[in-house]
Amino acid sequence: MISQKDSLIDPNDELDESSEEQSELYEHFNFKVDKGQAMIRIDKYLSDKIHQVSRNRIQSAADADNILVNGKAVKSSYKVKPLDSISIVMAYPPRDTDIKPENIPLNILFEDDDLIVIDKKAGMVVHPAHGNFSGTLVNALMYHLRDIPMFSSGEVRPGLVHRIDKNTSGILVIAKSEIAMNRLAKQFFDRTSSRLYTALVWGNMETDEGTVTGHIGRSIRDRKKMQVFPNGDQGKHAVTHWKVLERLGYVNLVECKLETGRTHQIRAHFEYIKHPLFNDDRYGGNIIVKGTVFTKYRQFVENCFEICPRHALHARSLGFKHPTTGKEMYFESELPNDMKKVVEKWRNYVSGREIEEE
Repeated sequence: MISQKDSLIDPNDELDESSEEQSELYEHFNFKVDKGQAMIRIDKYLSDKIHQVSRNRIQSAADADNILVNGKAVKSSYKVKPLDSISIVMAYPPRDTDIKPENIPLNILFEDDDLIVIDKKAGMVVHPAHGNFSGTLVNALMYHLRDIPMFSSGEVRPGLVHRIDKNTSGILVIAKSEIAMNRLAKQFFDRTSSRLYTALVWGNMETDEGTVTGHIGRSIRDRKKMQVFPNGDQGKHAVTHWKVLERLGYVNLVECKLETGRTHQIRAHFEYIKHPLFNDDRYGGNIIVKGTVFTKYRQFVENCFEICPRHALHARSLGFKHPTTGKEMYFESELPNDMKKVVEKWRNYVSGREIEEE
């Protein structure tokens, strides 16, 4: 029997206060059934094989068509056969820590009985972790959805199938039921959801569009950041597609399309290609990376940092299929004011510089 598991870094480790950049919250296991295996129900088989996973969780995955045998979805009652190839995707289990509901305003773009779509402000941590056990999105959800069973238990991370950093703004979808959570998790695993980000990065990109490919894993030198391993000897496969939206002299506004969803993927990939995100203090974008040495220019950049006191990254859009109806859903969020103002300042700076050069 062969088993393989894909899972996430523990959100309560020392990575940072906001944990992961658009990382999916699912567990994925693969099994090859032994030749001598007796024919038993697949929920029983998997509950015996997967450590500390309840039969109810496995049955919920089956109800969402998240258990595949030889490439086809099966129900809990399916009897495993020798040499079957089994794949199971499950939404990540809740943590044991109790979370206090907090009446925190939320910008709700859409809500029905199955899910809620939030436009998160920069500065809000998605889920509780070291140093942030209050004021998080989960605290807010525990209050706003307190009459829903999934959110009334006090457990950590109910309904989350993906997340974005504390200082990244933009769109998140949250499930309101076990079946919706499993079906949404499967879409993120299968990469059938679509996600676009807008970022302001240092430097003038050499081409109008491109792709960054490089395994991402924990930094060898700094446990609080991720790094790219170009040879694939460490970390996990990661691909970011980008294109220039606007060239603003020493910075560019770019659109990023994620093919994978690794921890700090956009931030690490753009540091790797020497175009770190503007004012990203963890990945080197909080210093003047490109430009002149003149005092006036330095003061201009410092003023921009004050206007946008966080890495300039916005989760602009999210598309997925509704977990119950199957209807295509698409949501878009405008660039937040801090990034808008900085982009406008760079436009004015570039325009003024061109006039001076004429």
